[in-house]
Amino acid sequence: MHEITLRQVEMIRAVMLRGTIIGAAEHLGVSAPGVSRLIKHTEESLGIRLFERQAGRFIPAIEAGPVFDQIREVYKGVENLQTALGSLKKGEDVRLSFASAPSVAQFIAARAVRSIRTKYPNLFIELDILKIEETLDYLLLERGEFVIMSSPLDNPAIENTKIASGEILAILPEGHRLAAKSEVTIDDLMQEPLVGIDPSDPYGAILAQPFANAGIVPHHTMRGRFAQTVVSLVRHGLGVGLIDEFSVAEVYMPGVVRRRLAESTPIEIYAVAKRGRVISNFAGFAIKRFRKELSEAHVHWQIED
Repeated sequence: MHEITLRQVEMIRAVMLRGTIIGAAEHLGVSAPGVSRLIKHTEESLGIRLFERQAGRFIPAIEAGPVFDQIREVYKGVENLQTALGSLKKGEDVRLSFASAPSVAQFIAARAVRSIRTKYPNLFIELDILKIEETLDYLLLERGEFVIMSSPLDNPAIENTKIASGEILAILPEGHRLAAKSEVTIDDLMQEPLVGIDPSDPYGAILAQPFANAGIVPHHTMRGRFAQTVVSLVRHGLGVGLIDEFSVAEVYMPGVVRRRLAESTPIEIYAVAKRGRVISNFAGFAIKRFRKELSEAHVHWQIED
């Protein structure tokens, strides 16, 4: 017995659904003689009768009932496949898990997630906020697909991809005397109570770099653990400080004045992932959105002098 092809199955089903050769041809968008020839050839090659011919209509033959039952199952499977593909395309019943450093999470991550949600309205998104010391376990244990970090991880099992560059800014309480300047210097800041993060912390070391470049050791009067703590302390008039531009990339931040630092110092952002792990299309799209939002961060904090 010859093996039946998917094309023959498609033709048989079309005749079964429409009941006539012309109807099947219209259903498939092909010529009627072609359908007729293929049905005849299929019956001859299989050695069975599939249809009874009655006044121009094709009625499934009783003895071919098991064949038509299987064809129905095949197409039910195809429909289920189409439904699954459609759900996957929309992000239904799929989880995207990733994490971000606190400095990026406050404003940038929210805007990136908004873009992801627009494209995949039914995608379940799990966003974690991690300290740098928590990141390695998070990735190696595959709790999430990637982490957005302000510094790379030095580990052979990890791949670091730079996705953006920004700058370090000075932040001042609203009404502060330095707010009248379009940019401030390290010397300006050293004359004020200084709020910061421990320079032994990787993120704190980035914020301390402008002082190090000037050959100055910063003497903090107050320290926080995260960028947003520093911003909050400055907002409440407890000192001045340095911060990365991504942590303050919001148009309206009452109580805080952002100014460029004369001693321009860059900060880089990385997408960090487990080496060799193939990330999902959703994760790839998310990283692209982070790249875009990070590149536009300056738009959200620059103001007219």
